[in-house]
Amino acid sequence: MRLDHSFTVPAAPDDAWKLFLDLGRVAPCMPGAVLDTLDGDAFTGRVKVKVGAVQMSYRGEGTVTRDESGRSMVLDLSGSETRGAGTASATVTASLAADPAGTRVRVSTDLDITGRPAQFGRGIMTEVGDRIVRQFADRLEELLREPATTEPAAVSSPAREPEAVDLGAAALPVLLRKAAVPAVAVLVTIAVFRLVGRRASGPRSLQG
Repeated sequence: MRLDHSFTVPAAPDDAWKLFLDLGRVAPCMPGAVLDTLDGDAFTGRVKVKVGAVQMSYRGEGTVTRDESGRSMVLDLSGSETRGAGTASATVTASLAADPAGTRVRVSTDLDITGRPAQFGRGIMTEVGDRIVRQFADRLEELLREPATTEPAAVSSPAREPEAVDLGAAALPVLLRKAAVPAVAVLVTIAVFRLVGRRASGPRSLQG
């Protein structure tokens, strides 16, 4: 599944790129994610998601490859449910470019997921991704407003428990939109049958 997103942060490209190089600071901005270890370009972490009353936790690992001259990076990620058979793998490519409002960040994700979240399909997963990316962008903007630091952020030990990102709540607007057309069709059908029934019952009552 291919997902594409973009957002703008109010910072110069050089400043935004410096922040993106510091995974220890950027990772906590991702809803539902916690960075456990960071060793050069390799890292491990956890993600917790919630669908209705069901929570799923994933533990995984990844590597990052950077292109300094092009201000882009590629993350190769893989993980599996800690209590279940679901798996997830993704290749995420992020590129930064100058924008009148600051820096435009484009994120392209090739996602392969199995288990319960896979039942949502592309439309809902895109909507979920949009909402998560917007939250991520808001947190990045807050981080960019903080005083600059030259030291990479340390990974806390032991890492905190991730706060579950609610995929059910994020998907609900899409589910309602998908249900809107069938629901309207049902209501119109009922109204037509009622109208026909009233017209049919009228002459009979007069004849009786």
